[in-house]
Amino acid sequence: MAATTAPGLRRSGVVLAALIVALTAVAGCGSDSDEPAKASPSAPGERPSKADPAKRPEPTPKPSVSAADGRDITACADGNCEIAVSEPVKIPFKGPRGPATLSVTEVGPNAIAYTVKSGNGQSKGSASGPGQGCITVLRSNGSGNSCGGVGTAGRPSPQPGAVVIQAATGEDGTAVLQLVSDR
Repeated sequence: MAATTAPGLRRSGVVLAALIVALTAVAGCGSDSDEPAKASPSAPGERPSKADPAKRPEPTPKPSVSAADGRDITACADGNCEIAVSEPVKIPFKGPRGPATLSVTEVGPNAIAYTVKSGNGQSKGSASGPGQGCITVLRSNGSGNSCGGVGTAGRPSPQPGAVVIQAATGEDGTAVLQLVSDR
């Protein structure tokens, strides 16, 4: 036996169901914290307000420190440069035994990690914390690393037949890389 309902009751049921869904959604948005509530997302078709930072896209990180060669990784091709990086990057350069690559694998607030490859050899360095960094000395017969406090040590000194790489962390996620060779 099929049940029939009057059209007015069917419409009331739909309105009641919509009201229950709306009240349930509002009840789920409550918070027990003392922080003020955040604005709800925009309605479809509505443009986000320029005054609302939560609705603006995140800007691309840009180095805030100055470096002699800016962000130009091609400046490192001869094994002499000073650049700022704020994201992973591969930097080809001329090493003591020919082509070499410095690959920054991680960079963030007070953090840097990298790998140097030259011929069949590889060296890795990483540091984290304010004023920390690493120095890698790449020679024709091998390499060596030292990581720790570099603070404001300045440009490393050139060494005969070597490329010296210094990577220093930055508070805002920008690292400064310095490559120094005797060329």
